[in-house]
Amino acid sequence: MALTEPLLIGPDRHGRRVAVMDGMIAALPPAGARVLSCGDGEIAPGAVCAHTHLYSGLARYGMPRASPTPETFAQILERVWWRLDRALDAETLRMSAMDYVARALLAGTTALVDHHESPHLIEGSLAVLAAACEQLGMRALLCYGATERNFGREEAARGLAECRRVPASPLIRGMVGLHASFTVSNDTVHEAGALARELATVLHVHVAEDSVDVDDARSRGFDGPLERLSALGALVPGSILAHGVHLSRAQVELADAQSCWLVQNPRSNEGNRVGYADNLRYSNRVALGADGWNGDMAEEEAALFRLAEDHADGRAARRLATGHALIAERFAAVPQPLAPGALGDLVVRENGRVRHVVVGGRTVVKNGRLANGDTDAISNGAQKLAVRLWDRMAAM
Repeated sequence: MALTEPLLIGPDRHGRRVAVMDGMIAALPPAGARVLSCGDGEIAPGAVCAHTHLYSGLARYGMPRASPTPETFAQILERVWWRLDRALDAETLRMSAMDYVARALLAGTTALVDHHESPHLIEGSLAVLAAACEQLGMRALLCYGATERNFGREEAARGLAECRRVPASPLIRGMVGLHASFTVSNDTVHEAGALARELATVLHVHVAEDSVDVDDARSRGFDGPLERLSALGALVPGSILAHGVHLSRAQVELADAQSCWLVQNPRSNEGNRVGYADNLRYSNRVALGADGWNGDMAEEEAALFRLAEDHADGRAARRLATGHALIAERFAAVPQPLAPGALGDLVVRENGRVRHVVVGGRTVVKNGRLANGDTDAISNGAQKLAVRLWDRMAAM
């Protein structure tokens, strides 16, 4: 995406003005800047979804229930999500991403951290996701979650190779992904860490989402999955560790000491009955993700606050805001949103509703409508392709 023209947003109802130049927040309004008026609105930072799965975007359109009904987390993976990702082709993946990104932008989310898997569509899959984000104007970190759960070490090698092919741009950055350590060998874990260092990026991996991950690491001679990643050289500083439900306080502090980010996903954890991530309260580097649920982070935060109250977790209030620092780190920007040198990502709300969304200085939602796509056309296309995806899943 080319650099955007200078933009001046405001003043809003509080008299606030924000200038964006070359995609970044500027200290002073540039001469001749285009003006986005919002006299009745309120300027605020866009939301960050720090862990999600764009490939699940069609699930909202009537995905059939698993049969027999899963009783454990492992069965949920095997009977639902691992069947879904095997059924994806390029067309269904593209529409999943388009639908998810469109809805997230309309809800005021300006950046997301994706973790992707499609075992029968590895090569080129990240280009599909990047194209959807670029078209609609979403900032994104992308990776392929390498795994050995279908086709062994060859599958993992192909997944890591796909991480090399992320088409970086002003909106897109790449990471190295592992599905979860319980689905890969020690060799693959080591190779993922080496690749992240080679590419000057970070690892994105599910960690201790369920006790199955902990039990697997211990069976391999490690104290837990976090210690396994660390011992094998994969815990690169700045890495993004999703879930952490079954981490101890000491393990959370180890992640902190290695400058890693933890991401809590309350709706998903509650839905999968894996528990509440109590010990994340011992880290200052905890962001908020959706783990494939819709990208409306106000809904995610409401779920977090409800569950945090039940668990006497007084550290929940900053988790959504922490995502700004996580994203800024990957784009070499100032971590404080709306400050000079920060990413030019913001929303304008009127009466609590999203009116405008700006990403990298580009207006991607204007007056509540997508600027670069047709919401109805995307939704209708998604519903049609969802039926095909369910048929492919049923045939597996």
